[in-house]
Amino acid sequence: MRKTILWAAMALVSSAAFGQTGEQRYTVITGGNAVGHVIATPEGETLRIDYDVKDNGRGPTMAETLRLDAQGLPVEWAITGATTFGSKVDERFSLSGTAAQWKDSVGEGKASVSEPSLYIGQSASPWALGLYARALLKDTDREMPALPGGTIRLQEGEPLQVGSGANEITVRHYALSGLDLNPSYLLLDAEKALFAVLSSRGVVIRKGYEAEEPRLREMAAKMGEQRFEALQAQMAHKYGAPVRIRNVRVFDPKTMALGEPVSVVISGSRISGIQPLDTPPSLGEVQIDGAGGTLVPGLYEMHAHSGQSGLLLNIAAGVTSARDMGNDNAVLQAMMASIDAGKIAGPRITPAGFIEGRSPFNSNNGYLVSSQAEALEAVRWYAARGYPQIKLYNSMNPRWSAAAAVEAHRFGLRVSGHIPAFSNADQMIAAGYDELTHINQIMLGWVLTPEEDTRTLLRLTALKRLDELDLQSPRVRTTMNSIVEKKVAVEPTIAIHENLLLNQDGQVPRGEADTLANMPIGVQRNSKRAWSDMSAPGDREAYAGAFEKILTTVREMHERGVFLIPGTDLGGGLRFHRELQLFVEAGFTPGEALRRATFDMAAYQGEDQQLGSIERGKLADFFLVPGDPTADLRELKRTNMVVKNGVVYFPSEIYPAFGITPFSDAPKVTLPAAPAAAPATAKATP
Repeated sequence: MRKTILWAAMALVSSAAFGQTGEQRYTVITGGNAVGHVIATPEGETLRIDYDVKDNGRGPTMAETLRLDAQGLPVEWAITGATTFGSKVDERFSLSGTAAQWKDSVGEGKASVSEPSLYIGQSASPWALGLYARALLKDTDREMPALPGGTIRLQEGEPLQVGSGANEITVRHYALSGLDLNPSYLLLDAEKALFAVLSSRGVVIRKGYEAEEPRLREMAAKMGEQRFEALQAQMAHKYGAPVRIRNVRVFDPKTMALGEPVSVVISGSRISGIQPLDTPPSLGEVQIDGAGGTLVPGLYEMHAHSGQSGLLLNIAAGVTSARDMGNDNAVLQAMMASIDAGKIAGPRITPAGFIEGRSPFNSNNGYLVSSQAEALEAVRWYAARGYPQIKLYNSMNPRWSAAAAVEAHRFGLRVSGHIPAFSNADQMIAAGYDELTHINQIMLGWVLTPEEDTRTLLRLTALKRLDELDLQSPRVRTTMNSIVEKKVAVEPTIAIHENLLLNQDGQVPRGEADTLANMPIGVQRNSKRAWSDMSAPGDREAYAGAFEKILTTVREMHERGVFLIPGTDLGGGLRFHRELQLFVEAGFTPGEALRRATFDMAAYQGEDQQLGSIERGKLADFFLVPGDPTADLRELKRTNMVVKNGVVYFPSEIYPAFGITPFSDAPKVTLPAAPAAAPATAKATP
């Protein structure tokens, strides 16, 4: 039944409709450090919002103006500013009667609304989450159509006390779903005004209550963990019996080809056999019909920044191992413990010890240092906790980086990282880097002057200078020769550069052409936007030319034997498949790309005795695709079964929990028949 229309009269209301009667200030905190603000100021019937964040030298800057109707629904909304990576924002929404119209980065749209509906600001500040929650609290079923599409829902949680003394207040937590792949968590006060937006990484919290940040971050982590524990209980198939996967062709990374049809049998967490197809099953086995598909060893995403929201989606994409390249150390260790205990699903995570110098532009991951002595202590801290490598970052003093590399090698740790500001790849190779992270970090040294500061967005925007770079110039040749001669590995993260340099407002990114239609509307909308500011004449062409120079450089590295490492810095999952496709564009065959993402990475991590190939006795980490990925890597998106540590998952069950339309159906599973009743014992003849 259609909801009652309560909003036919569009009379505008006082500032109380905004959930506040005066200015509200919020602090944005990431990794325990204040990195920005939200200031919401009512002016009669209008609310003005100032939103600015600068973390790791970048972040969104937005100005918003809103007017609401009597039900708290937006009737006018303007958002202007710049996104995290600099693209310009000029978003507008208006509602007159039942006629809604808007303009965002995707383009212009309009709709005739016949029931209360919420416009979702594409570039809105976190304050908007409170607006959505208040509107839904007035709705009978706490569910509304969203504009431009989809449905937004609100779930109410428990109250809690925050603050102390005269500042102690009662707030209640809520979960908003329908905006993205995962819910958003927030707190409202007794007047339903926004108090905080929560995540395990950081919070946006009302000014004066910043001391609550650690507790609220922990609360967000627990709420997320409860969600993913429930999904694990529902979707992790632990059969408690041997599992025979019949009629599959196994991808062999050593030959980079498919074998003849066989059956692969797993028992517990291990592969117990690869048997001829006509081998009859033993009693009590679970049988899964592979239908002639391909079984591929689990993939290694080598540039993750792991968070709860992406763990299960990586499993659905066949990514069963990941290298975390920078995180909140305590949050990451807790997450790894939950995965290892089987409480939540996720890849096997190998952490890199993140070390960053303190500066106005520093990242807030890992271990922040203010001196060379502190940098060396950070290396020892990671070494004592079993980290196999360190990652050095932008704000490190280059001298500290060189000393940290020596100390890391003393303890047997690999050294990787960004190129610190005011240095170049040649210097860091000489300092002892074993691995260079991101292709832009190498190539910037060919186009920047020594005084230019890469702790800012310049490390991205300066890439357009690559368009005019002569790749045969002495500066380029020196670096390339040094990488080859010193056998330095390179993790290019090509896909993130593709997004940065090629994405255009209103267009489907070329890397998502065969997957985006299956995503929820919010994801589709946000994908169809530029990352970089290309408003100046010639910029679009220069950025496109820069991407071609990047591909040419990576292709030369491959041809000269540089060890290239696949990683995304984009969350992995389906985007990791795109990274492998770009490796093919850079000269790999599909089989070579699969080998690099499986056995080669297992060997690089020292895990090839247990992982990286499908062999008897190894851990059961692999996935099934219906077709042949050695012919076309786009087949990977049709993964229809994933096994990690012997536990079976079906992407067709996982994806709907995130609002994603599955790409394939699960294979047929036949459970063993119940054992027959034991025959009665015959009586002895007297």
